[in-house]
Amino acid sequence: MSEKTPATTEAPPSDAQPSDAQPSDAQPSDAQPSDARPSDAVPGGTAPDDAGNAAADDAANAAGDAAAGDAAAGEQAAARAEAPGGGRAEAEGPVRVSPAVYKRLTTGLGGFTMAMGACLLLVAAIYLITPRSHKEVLPTVDYQSQLWAMRSDAPYTVYAPENLPPTWRPTSSRLHGLGEGKGPVAWHLGFVTPSDEYAALEQSNEKASEYVPRMTNNKKPIGTQQVNGVTWTKYHRKDKKANSLARTLPNGVSLVVTGTASYEELAVLAASLKPQPRQTGGVPVPAASPSNPS
Repeated sequence: MSEKTPATTEAPPSDAQPSDAQPSDAQPSDAQPSDARPSDAVPGGTAPDDAGNAAADDAANAAGDAAAGDAAAGEQAAARAEAPGGGRAEAEGPVRVSPAVYKRLTTGLGGFTMAMGACLLLVAAIYLITPRSHKEVLPTVDYQSQLWAMRSDAPYTVYAPENLPPTWRPTSSRLHGLGEGKGPVAWHLGFVTPSDEYAALEQSNEKASEYVPRMTNNKKPIGTQQVNGVTWTKYHRKDKKANSLARTLPNGVSLVVTGTASYEELAVLAASLKPQPRQTGGVPVPAASPSNPS
């Protein structure tokens, strides 16, 4: 009987591996990653860890901070809206400049020039708003003491105006030569007329041929004028706008009314002249005052 050869199985190829064999670098199926903790494992194969929890906390904190920032920004916007004009809430203070600008404005030639300019502007403003009058106002004088002295001590009978209207305002009175010996004695009495011109009475016992031309500023008369039945000689000085009426009395005393007033106003002054009685003592009397005639 023939001998049966036992059945044999072929060996797998040299590169084949048994089904239960594990690769050399493979790990068992129940092995965990190197950083995994078995105690944290949960069914389903997923498990939160501490890192996830920390990330969630950080996200919540960030959201809270953002909400707080939004609230603060809203409060600031409301404060700006409540400020006058919708602008900044803080009050406007002095303008701040750099130290260099401050020094340039307050020291040196620039600061001095600016200060002088401000002063000049202030002076100009005051000058413009201050009322001014270009009209010269002469003071009113009381000539009663000079009249009293002439009535007491003059070597001739003095003439003075009487009954002049109050609009004739005396502005000057001067005596010359009184009490100085045998020389001529003169009295000047000036007025502002109703037409705001100047008229003066000049009288003296000086030689008429010298005194009258000097007082009238002219040696040549231009005619005569009757004043209350008395003849007066007329003079005119064109370059000085001077009109004059002159008369020489029998005792040698010369009377001259002269000034910028018209001949009509000069005639009013000439007509008011009256001889004054001699004063023998006492105090000045208002006999010849324009407003208080004797």
